[in-house]
Amino acid sequence: WLRRCTHYLFIVVVAVNSTLLTINAGDYIFYTDWAWTSYTVFSISQTLMLIVGATYYLTFTGVPGTATYYALIMTVYTWVAKAAWFSLGYPYDFIVTPVWLPSAMLLDLVYWATKKNKHSLILFGGVLVGMSLPLFNMVNLITVADPLEMAFKYPRPTLPPYMTPIEPQVGKFYNSPVALGAGTGAVLGCTFAALGCKLNTW
Repeated sequence: WLRRCTHYLFIVVVAVNSTLLTINAGDYIFYTDWAWTSYTVFSISQTLMLIVGATYYLTFTGVPGTATYYALIMTVYTWVAKAAWFSLGYPYDFIVTPVWLPSAMLLDLVYWATKKNKHSLILFGGVLVGMSLPLFNMVNLITVADPLEMAFKYPRPTLPPYMTPIEPQVGKFYNSPVALGAGTGAVLGCTFAALGCKLNTW
């Protein structure tokens, strides 16, 4: 009984938090002030939220395909949240694309192809999700119509000193948000995939 309740609670909590991260990942304030920095940070955070929940759900049921189902839950949650915020007048003028689905499909594929081997799921699945999601997340950024126009249309208070934007250094590695997000996500993805598996054995 306790395990079943914990399972459903975990699914709801992780999916809701993933939705909130996605809302902020496309926020015009973050984008205009932080540009690539915010994109990289939110790509990594979404990767980790997806992989820990999807791995937990996948190993809990033991059925390949449930990771994709979990990603679908996250997508629907985000669509509902975006519609609600937009109806309240929040300045969103872009589409939320189902960026988690392809990465979750890779996770399911690894689990199925390795005959439900958890160690392969952690290693290969973690790397594949970590490297793929920042790439798919770029589609979200492309759908932002005109971030600067949005910033001027909806002015905000001056940022405090500790939030002063960092100017990107052209030509540096960290100016490539997909590369940085994919590299970091590939490493951390394995750790969080292991956490998702461990949550089924506590």
